Amino acid sequence: MDRKEDYLIKVKHAYQRYQDKKGKSFTVLNDINLHIREGEFVTVVGPSGCGKSTLMRLILGSELPKAGTVHIDGKPVKRPDPSRGIVFQKYSLFENRTVKQNVMFGLELGEFNLVQRLSNALFPSQRLKTFEQMADQYIDRVGLSSNADKYPHQLSGGMRQRVAIAQAMILNPKILLMDEPFGALDIGTREQMQVFVLEQWEKTKQTILFITHDLEEAIFLGTRVIVLSQYFNNADPYGGAKIVKDTAIDWPHPRPTEFKKTKAFRELMAAIRHEGLNPEHLQDIENFDLSHQDAVK
Repeated sequence: MDRKEDYLIKVKHAYQRYQDKKGKSFTVLNDINLHIREGEFVTVVGPSGCGKSTLMRLILGSELPKAGTVHIDGKPVKRPDPSRGIVFQKYSLFENRTVKQNVMFGLELGEFNLVQRLSNALFPSQRLKTFEQMADQYIDRVGLSSNADKYPHQLSGGMRQRVAIAQAMILNPKILLMDEPFGALDIGTREQMQVFVLEQWEKTKQTILFITHDLEEAIFLGTRVIVLSQYFNNADPYGGAKIVKDTAIDWPHPRPTEFKKTKAFRELMAAIRHEGLNPEHLQDIENFDLSHQDAVK
């Protein structure tokens, strides 16, 4: 029996169901069981519409499962809180704030208590200076130093997404949830950001759950790859997606981007694509590849 402290995130027998426009219920997630240890970099891939973002919302706490449980640090997840940072597929920035002001926003939001308000009133310039210095560091890390005083409408889509990443990372949450964060970036910038996120993970050892449609990206980044898919012999009348593959990526970090071109990398990609992402390859539940040491059978 696992102890509470062994796993930071525990999803047990989670189902998520919605209703369509006609009021008919349909299942998106079907009996999801997932244990994640602190400090893991877990990537999740799967066909479009399989529920990857839904799983992330359950862990964030912006949705509750229709059945089953989600626990963080042994406590049930009921709502979002500062221990879980989020970068969505669609960035959300304040149009009337500069890049620096957007990145600082979360730090300023944390100042809303009486003691901190009094401190800010007595030493306003020093507190603001500290926030600005922190923001400058993260803006530089995402390659936007020359744009710190610009507004979102003056930036490209990819640049805005980098601001959103800096905005989430500056708060140093225990769990960083990332939903297709690099989808708007060109190939070169995307690789730069992949390396950047890995560098930050090496420094902070945050637990990262990273959703992507890009299998190459998932393997390159993760210490563990989860495949969520509807492509299996489904005897369950409710349907929905299950975890069909849960495997460790044992290659050490940091990984140079050239590693993507190696034979071992391409062979692993082909295997995962066939087992979890090929709609013509159906398999029985007992044949799912749950080889990771923490996979729940």
